[in-house]
Amino acid sequence: MRQITIRLTDEALQKAVEETARREDISLNKAVVRLLRRGAGLDPEPDDVVGNALDHLFGTWTEEEYQEFEEAVRIFEEIDPDEWSNGETPA
Repeated sequence: MRQITIRLTDEALQKAVEETARREDISLNKAVVRLLRRGAGLDPEPDDVVGNALDHLFGTWTEEEYQEFEEAVRIFEEIDPDEWSNGETPA
């Protein structure tokens, strides 16, 4: 494998590399390679990426907490026919 030395004299670019490494929990080298591949169009960024800041919360609810939440938001699944009609009584 070939090696390339990159001197980051651009402070904004250095911060972008460091932020990518921190956000994606990868090494600085992997962050540089990932950004280079994206910039070259080899690995386009997915359109549906929303980040991973809340990943530590996934799967942490107990069954009781889940049921409580489902009950609390159930009302939002109800449709009020008066709100969706054009003034006529639905058939």
